[in-house]
Amino acid sequence: MSVRALLTLTTALTGVVVGASPAIADPVGTTASAAPLATAFDTAAARYDVPRDLLVALGYAESRLDMHGGAPSAAGGYGLMHLASNPEVHTLDEAVTLTRLSPAALRTEPAANVLGAAAVLRSYADQAGLTAAARDDVNGWHGPLARYGGAHDPSVARLYADSVYDLLRTGFTGGGEAVAGRPVAPRRGGLERVTVPGGVGTLSTDYGPAAWAPASTSNYTVASRPGSHQVNRIVIHTAQGSYSGTVGWFQNPAAQASAHYTFRSSDGAVTQSVREKDIAWHAGNWTYNTQSIGIEHEGYVDNAAWLTDAMYRASAALTRSLATKYGIPKDRAHIIGHNEVPGATHTDPGPNWNWTYYLQLVNGITGVGSGTVSTSASTLNVRSGPGATYPVVGSVADGAAVAVYCQAVGTTVTGPYGTTAVWNRIGTNRYVSDAYVLTGYDGYIPNVPRC
Repeated sequence: MSVRALLTLTTALTGVVVGASPAIADPVGTTASAAPLATAFDTAAARYDVPRDLLVALGYAESRLDMHGGAPSAAGGYGLMHLASNPEVHTLDEAVTLTRLSPAALRTEPAANVLGAAAVLRSYADQAGLTAAARDDVNGWHGPLARYGGAHDPSVARLYADSVYDLLRTGFTGGGEAVAGRPVAPRRGGLERVTVPGGVGTLSTDYGPAAWAPASTSNYTVASRPGSHQVNRIVIHTAQGSYSGTVGWFQNPAAQASAHYTFRSSDGAVTQSVREKDIAWHAGNWTYNTQSIGIEHEGYVDNAAWLTDAMYRASAALTRSLATKYGIPKDRAHIIGHNEVPGATHTDPGPNWNWTYYLQLVNGITGVGSGTVSTSASTLNVRSGPGATYPVVGSVADGAAVAVYCQAVGTTVTGPYGTTAVWNRIGTNRYVSDAYVLTGYDGYIPNVPRC
């Protein structure tokens, strides 16, 4: 089958010249480096007859289309498509057999990684009996996707595949790809009758908002806390993997790891895998395991895009509840990162984790401000940090209403609302100068956290 013609890429993050102040007015072009990855998806989709957008959505769900320098996930998955090699899931090994590419290439080269994932999905489709006509319909790939995730529990397998279809439904932009949303109706087969975490009958008895998807009994220790062990700390982790993949990994007897709770990046959904009374194996230090609650967060330490306000706020709400329940002080001595556990070999939650913001949320400074953008042009640059030296990552229209999640001091800018060094974060890693937003306040907005 011939390779499809290279698609013209579009992105919502194209910069424009905006605003009256030179501090925020500058043109930004498109990123040329996106083209090789686009070609990789074109080639893999055509060679193995897998819907291209399905492949892209799978990669986005697993990694935000990031290779992570060839480093494996916590579950032993490699690359932007998370080709896995662990005692229970062997998609990397299958890709070696199907593509005849080397394991090293499949682990570290983006084009090979995408090709390997497409080959594995196609083999699963063939084994499921998908005809050529069925393969052209994106809704027929739910079964192969669920199998690709490698979850033991049918409910988590469905959650994994559903997360890919959710991305196709809503659309997404990132990693040089822009996939428009569209109606989807995945054919789930036997998984249609399976309740996913969060459905009726799977709720946590420890924390109301959480779904319950128990870890394998091989991955934690049954206990009776508090009692035999006093819970006196909360340990914050970055999962080094996706939400459904992490929940599924804790159900894998080979994992030898678990956490009490895991949060999803997109909306702050949370699943509990270990009861609070029991000891999760998360800290790499037995004393800390016995005396703490472990909380995982979907994503990777080297990519701040996973750290959404929805996840921060939902996680902080749990931490606040736990601190109240167990009498844990709401401070950095008792709410710590995995990297701060004595003897830790992990670096999570990583340098992108915003401790100042998180602790403010834990302590009840949870307000969200609002305002209206005003520029002398049609759009206003949005930057990745609180200052004019940060890269432009998008734009907002003049007159647009925006939510302000936190505020920071940065470059001094003069705009329609005066001269100020205050910048408003209108989304994770998305800032605009307060001088261009009418909030009703001069500078800081009361009860909105500082970034």
